Amino acid sequence: MQALDVVIIGGGPIGIACGLEAKKQGLSYLIIEKGPIVNSLFNYPINMHFFSSSEKLEIDNIPFISKEAKPKRNEALEYYRRIVTSNQLHIHLFEKVQQVLKDGDLFQVTTDKSRYSAKNLIVATGFYDLPNKINVPGEDLPKVSHYYKDPHFYASQKLAVIGASNSAIDAALECWRKGAEVTLIIRGPEVGQRVKYWVRPDIINRIEEGSIKAYFDSTVKEIRKTELVVDTQQGEIVLENDFVLALTGYRPDFVFLKKLGIHLSDDGKKLPSYDPDTMETNVPGLFLAGVICGGMETHKWFIENSRVHAPIIIKAIKNKLHLMEKNS
Repeated sequence: MQALDVVIIGGGPIGIACGLEAKKQGLSYLIIEKGPIVNSLFNYPINMHFFSSSEKLEIDNIPFISKEAKPKRNEALEYYRRIVTSNQLHIHLFEKVQQVLKDGDLFQVTTDKSRYSAKNLIVATGFYDLPNKINVPGEDLPKVSHYYKDPHFYASQKLAVIGASNSAIDAALECWRKGAEVTLIIRGPEVGQRVKYWVRPDIINRIEEGSIKAYFDSTVKEIRKTELVVDTQQGEIVLENDFVLALTGYRPDFVFLKKLGIHLSDDGKKLPSYDPDTMETNVPGLFLAGVICGGMETHKWFIENSRVHAPIIIKAIKNKLHLMEKNS
């Protein structure tokens, strides 16, 4: 089996950017994605608007034209899909990586469909697959979801939304506008400061006028079949409830990173160890790209500021390969 110059785990925007750069530089490469093209974006809410403008979501200087300044999910799907297909990128979809072993100077990557050998490995897996659980009784009930897709589903229902970030606030507003009776449960004293600047006043106004009920400095204690037990500043209350959206954020797959041998900080942030000049981790030949570089600080890296990782990494890999050829 011929060893590839690089295997890229993750077919999101940054994984695609790495593939584009590898192709431009004449490297043999493969992108492995466990779902469809840009799987995380595909699973975003149907009506989602990006915080970033379209030009900041561009990769490899390929123009991203959207109808509005802030592109929608479907426009992003079209953009990244066309990049993959028109550039004939070497990508395997719906293929899940099961194990990665370092064998001398090579990485042996085993998936549920095949096995590959690579001189270098790029991990660009993001963090959207693992939700932060609230760890209360009843969280496993069918009425509870950590992902939000379409507001129509919650029309005429008593919906509790847990969280104060963009995803929670967007869901609360959309579902209320489709006829849901929405209650927000927020652990802190206010709506999150990082909520999109054009959305935050909207939710604050809806709360102040009483259209959406909000409990601040409050936490869910128990989820029951038709009720929700909430610990509030005024004491414990029981709310009638049909559905719960626990939109409390997501985290990278730290178990996978540890199995790869990557060092994580022990300060609670779980920041992975890597050289910012090359994006190479403490494991030689293993690179990180995109939001996964931020550990638990999932607000630190976005498409717009991590798309530069692709040329940095591929340049470092080319230099390593050139040095290996020179010394062989």
